[in-house]
Amino acid sequence: MADPASAPDLDLRLVRYFTVVAGQRHFGRAAGVLHITQPALSRQIQRLEQVLGARLFDRTPQGTLLTEAGEVFLPRARALLRAAGEAAAVTRAAAEPSRITVGYINGIFVTPAVRELRRRFPDADVRTLHLDWGEPREALLTGRVDAVVTRLPLRTDGLRVTVLHDEPRVLVVPLDHRLAGKESVTLDDIADEPLPRGRDPLWNAFWRVDPRPDGSPAPDGPLIGAVEDKFEHVAAGQAVAIVPLVPGATIRPDLTAVPLHGVEPSQVVLATRAGDNHRLTAAFRRSAEALLTGPEQGRDQA
Repeated sequence: MADPASAPDLDLRLVRYFTVVAGQRHFGRAAGVLHITQPALSRQIQRLEQVLGARLFDRTPQGTLLTEAGEVFLPRARALLRAAGEAAAVTRAAAEPSRITVGYINGIFVTPAVRELRRRFPDADVRTLHLDWGEPREALLTGRVDAVVTRLPLRTDGLRVTVLHDEPRVLVVPLDHRLAGKESVTLDDIADEPLPRGRDPLWNAFWRVDPRPDGSPAPDGPLIGAVEDKFEHVAAGQAVAIVPLVPGATIRPDLTAVPLHGVEPSQVVLATRAGDNHRLTAAFRRSAEALLTGPEQGRDQA
C-alpha cells in the first residue's frame, strides 16, 4: 500500500478547476463558469499538472482535448471531489452547525422557501448560490450546495429528487423569423430548424426533442456551453431554441417566444443528496414543497 505521506498534495480547488475545463472542453467557457480569468485558470491547471507530473490537456483549433493522462485522471478527480463533499457534509451534520446552502439556476426563484427557513431557524446560516445550468448535480455531490432547485433532465443516481411544478415549453426565435408572431407552433413547424446542442445527452434529448416522436433526429445547431451562447446563436439566425416559459422573465429584445404545442412541459425539481437527513435539509424540503409550487410565487431573489 502506498505511503500516505508520499502522496501528492492535491489542492481540491485545482481538481475542481480541472473537471470544469474537462466538461466544457474550452478554457474560456470554463473560466466563465468559474468566474475567474482565462490566464488565471491556465496557471492553475499548470500548477496541477506540475503536482501530478503529467500534461492533462492538449489545445487544438477545435477546442481543448484531454490527454491520455487527463482521461485517466478525470473519473478519479470527480470521485475525489464527491468524497470530499460528502465528508464535509457529513462532518457538518455531525457537528450540527446550523448552516445550509441552497442552489438555484436561471429563471428559478427560491426566496419564499428560503425566507420561511430563516423564519423557522433564526440562528441558522441559510445561504443561496446561483449555479450554471450544468452544475447542480456536481454542486450537490461535491458539497458546494446542500439542496438545489433546478429543472429536469438531471441524472438522479445518488440524489433524492422531488418534482415541484411544471413549466410549459416555448420556442424562441428572432423577431424577423417566419414563425415570430404565430399564436403557437408544433414540432412539424420546426422540422428543418437547427437547435443548439449541449454536451449532456439527457439535455439534448429533452430540450431538442431528439429524436422526434416519429424517430427522426432533430437538426443539429451550434454547440453551446451557456444559456447566453444559446440566445446569441438564435439572435444571429443560426438556430431556434426550446426553453421553459418563465412568467415575468425577459429575454433579449431581438428575440420573441412562441407557445410550443405537442411537447411535455419542463419540470422544476428540488434535489438533495440521497440519505441527507440533516434537519435543515429536511426543513427546506418541506418549505419548497409547500411554497415553490408555480409561477405565482414571490420573485425577489434571496
